[in-house]
Amino acid sequence: MSELQKPKAKPLALRLLAIAVVMFGFGFLLVPLYDIFCAITGLRAPIEQVAETDIANSDIAAREVTIEMVANRNNSAPWEFRPSESIKLVDTGSIYEITYFARNLIDEDLTATAAPDIRPVEAAKYFKKIECFCFVAQEFGPEESKDMLVRFMVSKDLPKHIDRITLSYTLYATPKVAGNN
Repeated sequence: MSELQKPKAKPLALRLLAIAVVMFGFGFLLVPLYDIFCAITGLRAPIEQVAETDIANSDIAAREVTIEMVANRNNSAPWEFRPSESIKLVDTGSIYEITYFARNLIDEDLTATAAPDIRPVEAAKYFKKIECFCFVAQEFGPEESKDMLVRFMVSKDLPKHIDRITLSYTLYATPKVAGNN
């Protein structure tokens, strides 16, 4: 009877291996696929990166806007992640800096990527990033902590009905790719 079961065991093992490989591949591609999904559906508007020299002065008077900072992480992620301040009052047309604090909580090297989000979505095109930790992967040594910078401005062209903007980052673990140490 065991000889009859052996031929069935090999195809089953191959199927289970294929399922595991597909699941790993899907997990690896989840963040890029989410970005594509958001671009297609418009759920998460892209946030512009600009150089300081690209910031044009307009004749529109500056006004005060509340920026709310939020930090999210995967529940199983082995790090602490939070904004240095949760609310900041800014004037449109001026450049500001805020930081997000992150700490690796384990004894291994980690690489993280931050995905930004702006709410309301309509405000995203008026929120101009000059410098951001989200532009590049962040490397953390064992138990290392760092303050990560965001330099930004809110355009004076921001519609009048928007007086509060939420800047949210979600920190994801980035798998090590061959050749990256």
